[in-house]
This record gives sequence, C-alpha cells and structure tokens, in this order.
Amino acid sequence: MVDWNLAVATATRLVRPGPEVGRDEARAVVAELREHAKAAEAHVRAYTRMIPEGTEPPATPVLVVDRAGWIKANVAGFRALLTPLLGKMQERRSATPGGAVLGAVGGKVTGVELGMLLSFLASRILGQYETFAPATRDLPAGTGGGRLLLVAPNIVHVERELGVSPRDFRLWVCLHEETHRTQFTAVPWLRDHLQGEIQSFLAATDVDPGTLVERLREAAQTLVGGRPEAEEGEPAPSLVELVQTPEQREILGRLTAVMSLLEGHADYVMDGVGPQVVPSVAEIREKFQERRARGASRLDLALRKLLGLDAKLRQYRDGERFVRTVVEQVGMDGFNRVWTSPNTLPTKAEIATPADWIARVHRKADS
Repeated sequence: MVDWNLAVATATRLVRPGPEVGRDEARAVVAELREHAKAAEAHVRAYTRMIPEGTEPPATPVLVVDRAGWIKANVAGFRALLTPLLGKMQERRSATPGGAVLGAVGGKVTGVELGMLLSFLASRILGQYETFAPATRDLPAGTGGGRLLLVAPNIVHVERELGVSPRDFRLWVCLHEETHRTQFTAVPWLRDHLQGEIQSFLAATDVDPGTLVERLREAAQTLVGGRPEAEEGEPAPSLVELVQTPEQREILGRLTAVMSLLEGHADYVMDGVGPQVVPSVAEIREKFQERRARGASRLDLALRKLLGLDAKLRQYRDGERFVRTVVEQVGMDGFNRVWTSPNTLPTKAEIATPADWIARVHRKADS
C-alpha cells in the first residue's frame, strides 16, 4: 500500500540543503545540543515536578540528526503506526480483481506523495519527541517506545535567521522538546492511551473506495458552497476534516485536546524555565513569534493548511493559555492532576474554558 523505501528516497532527494556548516562547527553543534538536552532534563523535571516516585523514568535516547535522518526516523514511525490500517486495506484490495497490480502502482504513488510531504517538513522541524518509534539498536525494548530527535541543521538555520545567541537558542529549543520527553516518561499510561486513540481513529477509516469518493464529493460541495452553520470566527474545516466519519470526528476532538495540552505545556515550561537559564529568552521569544506571524509564500501557506500546521500553531496558543490559567489558579501541583488518568485529561471544550476543567477535576474531587 505504501512503498516506504521510495518515500525515504523521494524525501531525501527533494529536501532542501541545510545551512553551510564546516566539519568542526558541525561537531561542536552536535556536542552542544547533547549537553543542552541533558541540562534541560534537570531543569524541566525541577520546574514541572514530574518525576515518578522512587524511580527514575526509563532512559530514552537523544539523537542529533540531519534532515535525512529525521526523514528516515519518521518513515519508520509512520510504518509502525499505520500497519493495522494498511493491513486492512491490503486485505480489501487483494479480494478485488487486479488488486495486486493496483496495489503495486498505488504503493509507489503513495510513497512519492509521502516523500514530497516529508521533504517539506524536514527543513522546518527543530526537534521532536518521537513517541511511537519502533525498536532499533539505539532504542531497545523497555525504553517506553520513544526517543528525542534534535534536527541540527534546522536549529542552526533558524538561529542564524533570527540573529540570536546560538547557545541560548539551542537550550531554549531543548527545553521544549525535553518537556515532551518528560511528559511521556513520567506518565506511564500516556503513550498507550494516545496510541489507543490513534488506532481507534484509524480503525474507523472507511476503506471502501466508493464510499470515500462519495464523501469527497460531498466535502467538495460543502467547501464550494460555504458553510453557513459555522460560527463567526470559526476556522473553515480542511478537506481532511470533512471526509471523516462521525466516529472519527469524536476521536479527533479528544486527540486535539491532548495535543493542545502537550504542546501548550511544553511552551509554558519552556518560557517558565527560560528566564532562569536562558539570558536572552525574551528576545528569542519575540523574534520567534514574529517569524511565525510573518508567514511564508503562498505554496507554504497552502501546504501548512493541508498538513494541519495552522491547527498545530493554535494548539500551542490555546494549550499554553489553558496551562497558564490552571497553574495560576491551583498551582503546579494542582495542574499536575491532569496526569492522573485519561479521565483527568481536559476535553476540547475545557481547553477553551479552563475553569470548567478545574471545576470537574478539583472541586468535585475535593468536595
């Protein structure tokens, strides 16, 4: 269904070259990022108070990679995560006349398309906690299934573009990504919960081509005709959102809330720890926000909409506001009740109205 090797080859061939960096400088960048990742670990744990009682979180690798390395890692993660859905689609296609031929051709087409999208993203991602990484030599079983990736050429590119202190910017980035690693290593059930939601979403995918084409047609008509029922100021749905089943929309609402929490928490911690250890954090934040707001070319904007990157930026903003409001009202320990169980995670509505989450989780529990 997907030619994964072709996806890697396509993305690697199309990805833009990174900034010019000499061999000695490259080695220094890698060494400094590893040092900052280690330092960020201690800062984040102290600030968030997210350390399992009596035990250390299982070690997860920190990998400093180039753009090609990021591509290979994410293709491996996609492959592991999508296996159940692709197996179901393969069974359906094998039962139809000519299915094997269609599968071979379709796999190459999909591989090229995936490669093109990854080539776009590979030059923009600064770091990533790869939650669903498959087991490898650098990621043995029992490490919680994740690893921290820091994309060195992208970090160097942005710090040069912003004209900020390389030392401060690299530590600032590590604080954000280390928060994600802490979230998953200090909350044992979080990875399995998130994976379960994603697998439920994939299982609800309608793989019948006729049904999918009909839903695409209806979605296109909705987009062309407008959506009068949308509230004023509400963003129009993407094509991907419109072709989802009702069950998928419900699951996606829960996933959106979790991702808003995780991203907003990382931003909150990054800015909370920043003034203590990153002298130029105010300058970095201001310039970084300006860079986000400036946008990019029409092609970039179109791809961002297609890939849901605009929604990701809203997740940073909405999630950070939720975390900040809750911490201000009930303190860090009170906020950390969010990690108690899946039932204490905020809903999508509660992300927008933190007082409702406080009322549900705190006042009911304390009454």
